Amino acid sequence: MENEPITEPILAILLSSLPYAIDAPFNSYQRQHEPLCLADTRVNLLKEIYSWADGEDERLIFWLNGLAGTGKSTIARTVARNFFDKKRLGASFFFSRGGGDVSHAHKFVTSIAVQLARSIPDLHQLVCDSIREYSDITSRSLHDQWHELVLRPLSKLNPATGRPSYILIVDALDECANETDIRVLLHLLAEVRVLTNIRLRIFLTSRPELPIRHGFSQIPLGGHRDFVLHNIAPSIVDHDIYLFLKSNLGEIREERHLDASWPGETIIRYMVKIASGLFIWAATACRFIREGKRFAAKRLDMIIRESRSALTAPEKHLDQIYFTVLRQSVSSEYTDDEKEELYSLLRQVLGSIITLLSPLCISSLSTLIRVSKEYASQTLDELHSILDIPQDQNKPLRLHHPSFRDFLLNKERCTDTNFQVNERNTHQTLVDQCIQIMSKALKQNICGLDGFGTSVKDVNDSRIQLDLPREVQYACLYWIQHLEKSEAKPSDGGQVHKFLQEHLLHWLEALIWMGKVSEAIYAIDALRFITLVSPIKLYLGKY
Repeated sequence: MENEPITEPILAILLSSLPYAIDAPFNSYQRQHEPLCLADTRVNLLKEIYSWADGEDERLIFWLNGLAGTGKSTIARTVARNFFDKKRLGASFFFSRGGGDVSHAHKFVTSIAVQLARSIPDLHQLVCDSIREYSDITSRSLHDQWHELVLRPLSKLNPATGRPSYILIVDALDECANETDIRVLLHLLAEVRVLTNIRLRIFLTSRPELPIRHGFSQIPLGGHRDFVLHNIAPSIVDHDIYLFLKSNLGEIREERHLDASWPGETIIRYMVKIASGLFIWAATACRFIREGKRFAAKRLDMIIRESRSALTAPEKHLDQIYFTVLRQSVSSEYTDDEKEELYSLLRQVLGSIITLLSPLCISSLSTLIRVSKEYASQTLDELHSILDIPQDQNKPLRLHHPSFRDFLLNKERCTDTNFQVNERNTHQTLVDQCIQIMSKALKQNICGLDGFGTSVKDVNDSRIQLDLPREVQYACLYWIQHLEKSEAKPSDGGQVHKFLQEHLLHWLEALIWMGKVSEAIYAIDALRFITLVSPIKLYLGKY
């Protein structure tokens, strides 16, 4: 049975049954505008990575670690593109905190398995054999999924010639929400060393956070190669940032028809000094200048002027440019009352964006947090240099770089109280907003079906989207996680209790229509845990 050939249509159906994070690959639609390394930059490092990938080094994992803003993800995308073009990229998974499916490990193995099956000849059938044999595989542990969907199919490959070589790329592992999952993933990735018929290299990037350092300490000696990005000679990094700034400022000069001498060698060299090795500083500065349009030159002068008193540690430079962008968005011509109103709105909108567990478009966000779409759009209008704000307002808002989240949530970095965000309070506010929007939208038979027994797959997706708009779906999926992160304890007769009394079954029905049954099970388990020390535990016990 296991070796019985399966027709192509059945193969496609079996493979599509695996949960898949669509934003995980380096070339997903949402990532299409994210940059690669400029020509003639990162030359020695890329050469070293390619040499490792193509050589006989027995260390199958290459860990590129570095501080925030040092360009790890750009390098990972460049490496991914190189091997994709050579048809040697097995799979890629780019983690992103607050990115929904790519913010946790729930769909990591299944997404990797799907990509490997599509990338490697003859693996498609073998992965589908495992899906047929283990019909409950998606509900099993990450360990079982990895062994049955990845290692076992790969071990059964019988290459016609030689020992093929592929690379698997995992970017920003530190952005994975669960520290225990991070350690588990590192252990599983190290197990590729058992494969003898195929050589699978792992290229992994992250900040040098404790869970990852601890995870690597558990891998047998000689199992991985470390490269500390921020230890590269400053002269090499400065040269690459110089080329980046020269290229981008040159484009701005042409776009705005500025003098041929603008900005000048001295200014570019000074900006390299301010950047202090952080590519994210250079990228944010260039976006801020470009967004100034006719005031591009004035914005460059502002960056130079405000940086002269702050030539300290690299993180301080990054904080300074974030302050520059934020303060520029609040006009000095506003009255004090108008400024206070805008500061409050900025904290509310930005606080929600950086705290959301999956990104939302501007209209869904404004509905969820009860701010008019016009107000929200106007509030964010001057922040394109730190936020990815699509022209298509149905596309989600995203941060250009996670360091902006770190900045707003850290009082020691964001010293201006006008912009500080209290993470726990913001989660609690989002709990309240999620419950309110669900209480208003959810009801029995929300999709208005005429009779019982209708399958979810028989209902048009547009009908589900109409009855369950994105902000309602977000609330249904994530309100309990926001409750966990707020550290609030639900009480008998409180908001959570009343919602469950009136809408528990409506909420579960909505999750089923959304195709999120597994998430419903997780949510109930999480809610039970939260209420172990809460008076509403007896109520939940009835279900």
